[in-house]
Amino acid sequence: MKGHRQRQKLKKITNELQEEIMASRMVPIEQIFNRFPRMIRDLAKKEGKEIDLILEGGDIELDRTVLDEIGDPLVHILRNCVDHGIESPENRKQAGKNPRGTIRLIARREKNHVVIEATDDGKGMDPQKFRETAVRKGLLTQEEAEKLSDNEAINLSFMPGFSTAEKVTDVSGRGVGMDVVRTKIGSMGGSIKLDSAKGTGTKIILKLPLTVAIIHSLMVKVGKDVYAVPIANVVRDLAIKKDQIKTIKGEEVILIRGEVLPIVRLHKLFGIIDTNGSEDLLVVVVERGGSNIGLVVDQVIGQQEVILKNLENHILKGVRGFAGATILGDGNVALILDVVTLL
Repeated sequence: MKGHRQRQKLKKITNELQEEIMASRMVPIEQIFNRFPRMIRDLAKKEGKEIDLILEGGDIELDRTVLDEIGDPLVHILRNCVDHGIESPENRKQAGKNPRGTIRLIARREKNHVVIEATDDGKGMDPQKFRETAVRKGLLTQEEAEKLSDNEAINLSFMPGFSTAEKVTDVSGRGVGMDVVRTKIGSMGGSIKLDSAKGTGTKIILKLPLTVAIIHSLMVKVGKDVYAVPIANVVRDLAIKKDQIKTIKGEEVILIRGEVLPIVRLHKLFGIIDTNGSEDLLVVVVERGGSNIGLVVDQVIGQQEVILKNLENHILKGVRGFAGATILGDGNVALILDVVTLL
């Protein structure tokens, strides 16, 4: 009994110490936001455009490591708003809009995450133009492009090398695409969503963990190994029967609530022998680039906060599909999945 009380006391002290250390690393997001008014003003002048920048939520705090990492992605997103989003005053007048365009950058806290929304009231994205570009660049066939929904079409912008710009300007472009932005956000355990309406504007939503040091994860088991899936990527988990699996163009899918969900067997991906003879399968549904994918696992252990350790080993460093590793309570190592680069 005495030993139990001592362990509880030690756990409490450790948790308090961890909270104090994490609190000392938190800094307001306005340290990044404060760079942007002058940047937007200079870019707008260079482009001959009239733009108001509205900033909200600068007092929201983030881990300084996260803050350092999101600077470049936000710069790229805002440059795109100025260059590709907001129209010239003349074009805006013709469209019945205020000659002055508006860009909003808003940060807010949601549980263990910070959400940053970048919105412009510009010309929006044309899904048909994205389909045509994908076909022209040989990324998709005409038939495949036509089957894409409007939302799937505009999310093609996250593909490496994809750009609908007629010319690369020194305002946006510069060889850094939205695929780099998504990879950067994903490497921090965050996610990015894109929403746009032609003629109305575009919204980009970044969901970021408060800290990269501790990641709230769903722990799963594949074979004898334990893996951590960042909760930011998890939509839900469900049980299915093996006979629910269908094959479309060589890929396994299941139909859930009218949605065709591609599934990936982690046994096969990781080269682990699958000894599950049951007719039931466990699927963890994760969000990746605006669409959902199901990961087949052996067991869902539960949620847990894990401390992220980077893969500095010369063999593992740079391996796609893993954001890092964590040491479990029993001393074993669990790899943390990076959903963006895993598939």
